[in-house]
Amino acid sequence: MKICIPVETSSGMKSLVYGHFGSAPYFAIYDMETKGLEIMKNDDAHHSHGMCHPLGSLDGKSINAVICGGMGMRAIGKLNEAGIKAFRASSGTVEDTVRQFSENKLEEITTDGACGAHGCH
Repeated sequence: MKICIPVETSSGMKSLVYGHFGSAPYFAIYDMETKGLEIMKNDDAHHSHGMCHPLGSLDGKSINAVICGGMGMRAIGKLNEAGIKAFRASSGTVEDTVRQFSENKLEEITTDGACGAHGCH
């Protein structure tokens, strides 16, 4: 299983989780099986609110879940349509988030819990 964690910097496992999915400067792609980590720049970070293209931003990476502080209803819907679940991790590092995810301690974000504006979390 591969998880995508939007992050503030490209500092590997010490990168901090970013508060919002679409505007994150980087994405950390972590493979739960191999323990491999790839950090990639978000080329769509400066989109207009509500105009996030989550799968396009991830450059065709095969992921199963996205873990971040929050995201809008459209992004959740697009991810869910592609069979990708979204989970909330308000703070911490990639390392912390991977551990919490593996322990099933993260809340799934549904369209009912979506952000309505960038100040939602």
